[in-house]
Amino acid sequence: MSAPVSLAHYDFSGRVAVVTGAAGGIGRAICEAFARNGASAVNWDRVPGEEDTSCAPRHFQADITRPESIEAALAATLDAYGRIDYLVNNAGFAGPTLPLDEYDPLEWQRVIDVNLLGTYHVSRFVVPVMRRANAGRIVNVASLAGKEGTPNASAYSAAKAGVIAMTKSLGKELAQTGILVNGIAPAAVETTLLAQMSPAHVQTMIDKSPLRRLGTTDEVAQLALWLCSDSCSFSTGAVFDLSGGRATY
Repeated sequence: MSAPVSLAHYDFSGRVAVVTGAAGGIGRAICEAFARNGASAVNWDRVPGEEDTSCAPRHFQADITRPESIEAALAATLDAYGRIDYLVNNAGFAGPTLPLDEYDPLEWQRVIDVNLLGTYHVSRFVVPVMRRANAGRIVNVASLAGKEGTPNASAYSAAKAGVIAMTKSLGKELAQTGILVNGIAPAAVETTLLAQMSPAHVQTMIDKSPLRRLGTTDEVAQLALWLCSDSCSFSTGAVFDLSGGRATY
């Protein structure tokens, strides 16, 4: 018999959490976890996602590859709430699974635009808001691919490696401002994205994990909440693996 699950509880009352790409998957789990812990949760995504839960976040339309779209979402958020305490840069795009020399250059650029440049653009608009408040937390969702380099996913691996390096750089830049910047590097997580992959490929990812299973969106959400909580006070510019023991460096 498995032990009962006892999750940490936080008091985010009066705080505003923006999560990009929160229409579904990891982003939605993070947004709903913020809401359950008292925060005003805001989804910046092109679509709102499911609205049939008690924790459904507020949606402001945003395409993170278009700076003017981010600016509009930021203005709407500040108009509604007056502040942004937490930013989780989660929106991403995996792209096709192909050898590098078969990769379409336009698709390569799109993967970089969404994962790396999108994270940059959202951060550059939100950081000044946090600077004015002398407080804030930024969590960038990277990937174990950015550390290991996943075969046939060179664009995604390169983009997430960039996110990891940017997290470390921005964390140092903001270390004296009251703003902490950290990252999460998950291995394979159970989302609808896996339905696009063959069962054999999914099983290969499971076999690489010493825990012999996929991660869950709720497990990513719990780490994101801790990184935004007052319990995390001496970590910045760090990237936390969530790999089921797979990371070996």
